[in-house]
Amino acid sequence: MKTGTLDIEKVEKVAFILKAIGNPLRIGIIDALRVNHELSVSEISSQLEAEQSLVSHNLLNMKLKGILESRRKGKNIFYRLKLMEVLKVIECMETCNLDDF
Repeated sequence: MKTGTLDIEKVEKVAFILKAIGNPLRIGIIDALRVNHELSVSEISSQLEAEQSLVSHNLLNMKLKGILESRRKGKNIFYRLKLMEVLKVIECMETCNLDDF
């Protein structure tokens, strides 16, 4: 469906992604996974200097929303990006001129 110049389906998907990643820790997690492709909870916690319980909570939330996927290897759970459009949304935000805000 299209109204005016906006593609409603595209806008809804972007809104969903923005809600799902809408805090600095989640964006940091996504960036770490963008660079490393797959990381364990402890590796992410170490890289972001964040509490493991907080990282785990945010990883689970993003997994439930379909942003991430995981696999278990022994006692560790490794996460990777599933919804690659997340990277496009972040790239758009990075290229915006936010100096005017």
